[in-house]
Amino acid sequence: MRRRPIWWWLGAAWACAGGPAPASAPAAPYDSAAGLATFDAAWRIVRDSHFDTTFNGVDWNAERDVWRPRAEAARDPAALRAAIGGMLERLGQSHFALIPRETADTLAPSGDSAAAEVGDLGLDVRLIGDELVITTVEPGGPAAAAGLRPGWVVVAVGGQPMAELLLRVRESERQRAPAFVLWSAAQARMAGPVGSTCGLVVRDDARQERTLELRRRAQPAQPVKFGSLPTFFARFTSRETRTPAGRSVGVIWFNFWMVPLIRQVDSAMDAYRGLDGVVVDLRGNRGGLAAMIVGVAGHFLDARDTLGTFQMRQSSLRIVANPRRVSRTGTRVSPFAGPVAVLVDEGSASASEVFAGGMRALGRVRVFGAASAGAVLPAVWDRMPNGDILYHAIAEFVTAGDERLEGRGVMPDEPVALTRHDLLAGRDPVLDAALAWIDRR
Repeated sequence: MRRRPIWWWLGAAWACAGGPAPASAPAAPYDSAAGLATFDAAWRIVRDSHFDTTFNGVDWNAERDVWRPRAEAARDPAALRAAIGGMLERLGQSHFALIPRETADTLAPSGDSAAAEVGDLGLDVRLIGDELVITTVEPGGPAAAAGLRPGWVVVAVGGQPMAELLLRVRESERQRAPAFVLWSAAQARMAGPVGSTCGLVVRDDARQERTLELRRRAQPAQPVKFGSLPTFFARFTSRETRTPAGRSVGVIWFNFWMVPLIRQVDSAMDAYRGLDGVVVDLRGNRGGLAAMIVGVAGHFLDARDTLGTFQMRQSSLRIVANPRRVSRTGTRVSPFAGPVAVLVDEGSASASEVFAGGMRALGRVRVFGAASAGAVLPAVWDRMPNGDILYHAIAEFVTAGDERLEGRGVMPDEPVALTRHDLLAGRDPVLDAALAWIDRR
């Protein structure tokens, strides 16, 4: 059954890395008839719903002839999924993925215990040059307890050398965003059942290698289940900081555009409404619900301005800001009129790119950091005959400035390179550049 659109690139994080393994269950006999029906359904749905009748320059009929015999010859779900996934990859676009039914159906939150299903190590990474470098170590997490620090290099995860993985990603003609794919794959490999262990090989600030075994913790995040998609773990932080000149600035960060975080964003903006500037940090935010964009944009726009348009095959949908006139407590307010900086990197995808690119096209924000993922296609999902979920794009996003971001990303107004030297010194050059700009306003 088709559901309403959402905006998040699942392909790299779940199709490439596989995601956390579902609970084991007795294997059912493979149903080849359902498998072939699933292939035909996937091909037909894309044929009928893709926003581009040229299929991004791909002969879709010819692709069916190439991949259907492989699906017909499949003798297990993995072979079938490889055939469908290979066909989808030929489109060379984001938001096309086949989600195994085990992933879609077994990670549904069931009360507070859902957060314990998938644990993490309390760290984040980014690709810097040819190295996967730790950018964040959360206080009190397994990585912090093991002594890991920002600036250290992750050499291997779970026995998988990151250099080998990066080489494979870069050699693939179909991968358009290697930094995003490697980051997503590494994050998925570091995730796993709470209490399980993950082997890491890291290189410290003295360039000495250390082999560690870290035990995964329950994520300090709110689990959110949206339809048949894998569980999201939503996080939010906000803080007040100072520019070099002493001006007060509110910094807001969240990792997904998801409904449970709307209240926290609104509360933060109520607190920061009288400050000298606001920074919206979207680094590592992979996207989410477009409906949340119009509300967040309304904190900074005084009119119902159009950030851009989702263009479908036969219709279109404008993304229009909803100016904020009332605080959470019911007090009359006006949208924030001061300078707004948006921070992006290769982990900023989908809805984050819609917000950053749309707001910049209106001249309301200045963007700092590195080019975003270029994965900006709104998508829906359909349940296949074998129970798998087909996640597929149905529109293209075009900003108010007539800019297409798919495959290109949001290019920062002020590109700022992240370096190991800065991380080891405890500096955030992207945020520093944004604060310096607010001082100049």
